[in-house]
Amino acid sequence: MADAAAKERKILVAVDESEESSYALSWCIENIITGNSNDTLILLYSIPPRAVYSTLDGTGYLFSSDILATMERYSSEVAQCVMEKAKRACEALNGVKVETIVEHGDARDVICQAAEKLHVDMLVMGSHGYGVIKRAFLGSVSNHCAQNVKCPVLIVKKPKTDGRRK
Repeated sequence: MADAAAKERKILVAVDESEESSYALSWCIENIITGNSNDTLILLYSIPPRAVYSTLDGTGYLFSSDILATMERYSSEVAQCVMEKAKRACEALNGVKVETIVEHGDARDVICQAAEKLHVDMLVMGSHGYGVIKRAFLGSVSNHCAQNVKCPVLIVKKPKTDGRRK
């Protein structure tokens, strides 16, 4: 009896400008993606929310709309660069659909909402490896997602280098 057609898998990979994110994407491509034409790899980038500024900051300087527009443009350019790099990493994947999504908002919320809305089978993300103190202040995006996303979450840690060149 022939096997039923392979189930489509949707794999969401959270990407950002970090080395940890690039490593997680590469690891996912090498170890999770099978080249199955039923696989869809979804690359997600979250543009961080802009800090809320009044027109007058604490030092008395005025923020013009030009400065705010420049900050917006810069955020969009970073998102575009990150996505271009991520798509290049996926070029060798034959038969795998690659989709990209760029959203605005806190990465924790954006990733969790996308995973739920898209009904993904797996979420893959890198770990920045923050220490206890830094994690207490900044929070851990990967920990938040692991606790709140309903699908399996794979957190890929980039191996530490010993500092010597090989």
